[in-house]
Amino acid sequence: MHTSLGGGPAYVSEPVGEPRGAVILIHEIWGLVPHVEDVADRLAAHGYLVVAPDLLSEAGITPQAGAELFALRDDPDEARRLAAQPRLREAFGMSRDPEYAAFAVQRLRAVLDEVVQRDERVAVVGFCFGGTYAWALAASDDRLRAAVPFYGGAPDDAGIARIACPVLAFYGDRDERLMAELPRVRAAAAASGLAFEALVMAGAGHAFFNDTGSAYVPEAAAQAWDATLALLGEALG
Repeated sequence: MHTSLGGGPAYVSEPVGEPRGAVILIHEIWGLVPHVEDVADRLAAHGYLVVAPDLLSEAGITPQAGAELFALRDDPDEARRLAAQPRLREAFGMSRDPEYAAFAVQRLRAVLDEVVQRDERVAVVGFCFGGTYAWALAASDDRLRAAVPFYGGAPDDAGIARIACPVLAFYGDRDERLMAELPRVRAAAAASGLAFEALVMAGAGHAFFNDTGSAYVPEAAAQAWDATLALLGEALG
């Protein structure tokens, strides 16, 4: 259901019966689109209370706008894709602003404040933009029991050192920017004693989990999903 939570809009998916724990689910750069609601429902079907906050409507990327921009980005017509680039850059500019980043983490912590009142067993899962903020939330709040960033940018070494919960991170081996960063992340995690596992998916690029886009890789998505459920069951159970 759509509701207000943590000071802003959110989608909440309830399990049947008592929850096995709670998951904060953070969307991609396209916002709280139906794909994210579907992932929330899939997690709820496994027994979790799932809260997916909308972090981008205030930055001008409503779910409707995000769906439209996603369609333009994935348009098979190259001319339309190129023509859309200025609009994409303009739409996403605010989300890269440091002031916006501070707002997003504050909002996520407010969401967590409300979630732990119902269930103290909380993990965070995020994709792309949401993967970056899954890392960021874990670095700023020690109440999480697990963090699962899908192809998200990790914090600096000091941020990694502040993380108190296990982190399971997914990468596509064709995602050049994040793969170049992975050795630094592994070294920082080892230096700080972080329980960190990186699963690199062969033949996959960025956004391999999103089954509504052209980057979707079914085998990698299924493997990552199984690993995510295994960690959630261990960390929240």
